[in-house]
Amino acid sequence: MRGPKPKTTARARSLRQSDNDAEDRLWNELRDRRLNGNKFVRQLPIGPYFADFARRELRLVVEIDGSQHAESRRDGIRDVFMTGDGWSVVRFWNVDVLRALPSVLDTILAICDGRLTARVEVADLRFFPAASD
Repeated sequence: MRGPKPKTTARARSLRQSDNDAEDRLWNELRDRRLNGNKFVRQLPIGPYFADFARRELRLVVEIDGSQHAESRRDGIRDVFMTGDGWSVVRFWNVDVLRALPSVLDTILAICDGRLTARVEVADLRFFPAASD
């Protein structure tokens, strides 16, 4: 079924209104095609989840995580769902967005440009490419 889903739309609006500082700062750089013409949206529903930011054409999800996400089993389940559904997921820490925004933007651009395609799991970056068939 296509078309608006009032409950989902209301939840996405609510999430957009409660952005934290890091999400606000990143959104300011991603909105209106400001990052090399890449069109991003906020709080995109994907299955039962909402992506902080997404580039639909590339099926790329960008998540900004606070300390409550450290060692989160639920995030792992969410990442498996999204990658299994054909979405790549990149996760940054709030503190990295606030302190090293140019590096975060460079990483997002590398993914959008196809220069970063392999799985990465290090302290300040987690990138999970979409599952291949």
